[in-house]
Amino acid sequence: MNSTLLNTGWSMWIMLTLVVLATAVITQRFLALPARRILSASARALVQLVLIALLISHVSTSWILTGSLLVLMFGVAVITSTQRVDSVRWWVPACVMFGGVLPVVALMFGFGVLSTTPLAVIAVVGQLIGGAMSATNLAGRRIEQELQQRAGEVEAAMALGFPDATARNLIARPVASEALLPGLDQTRTVGTVTLPGAFVGLVLGGASPVDAGLVQLVVLINLMAVQAISVSMLATFMEHQRGIRRLVR
Repeated sequence: MNSTLLNTGWSMWIMLTLVVLATAVITQRFLALPARRILSASARALVQLVLIALLISHVSTSWILTGSLLVLMFGVAVITSTQRVDSVRWWVPACVMFGGVLPVVALMFGFGVLSTTPLAVIAVVGQLIGGAMSATNLAGRRIEQELQQRAGEVEAAMALGFPDATARNLIARPVASEALLPGLDQTRTVGTVTLPGAFVGLVLGGASPVDAGLVQLVVLINLMAVQAISVSMLATFMEHQRGIRRLVR
């Protein structure tokens, strides 16, 4: 089959196989990342996209199924973040992602920006959950590594009379903000470097370029807000060592 954007025939599968294998070899040879991680991620993406494609037409007709799918998405995001950030307990990423997504979605509903149709909710909230997960993973790993590597500086600040949380704050906050950079760069360069998927999909679906651009703008700006809230909450948890298994004292 073909789409208006890509040729999705048999040649696509050959190309994807070659790209996945090449990526696996490169990451293992030059980046010390096991090839199985690339192969596993690619296989999971294929299976999950096939399943969601089969389910979406049924899910989008029922609010119960829509809610169940969103809960599943959120649960997978929590599990993924817990695995990525070794020092935190599962409820920490759950709290920070929920705290980031909920107020933004509430605002979108409150102002009537987000349509109250299941398919629209799945598409938008799913993107926000994914963005919160990515930022949480990046921020959590950077804070964790920085606090462990610069434990001496934290101890020195405590010795000078700084409270424990304040001493960790001096180290954690500058690196936590780095998790927002990918989203900021994407927002700053949208339309000049890349055309995001939502924009392209809407245009191909028949929407006017102006409407598609406005939808993409709403998504990008709200995604920045979600990530900012999630990262701020995570940094606060880790600085106060709430829900932390191991970090500096």
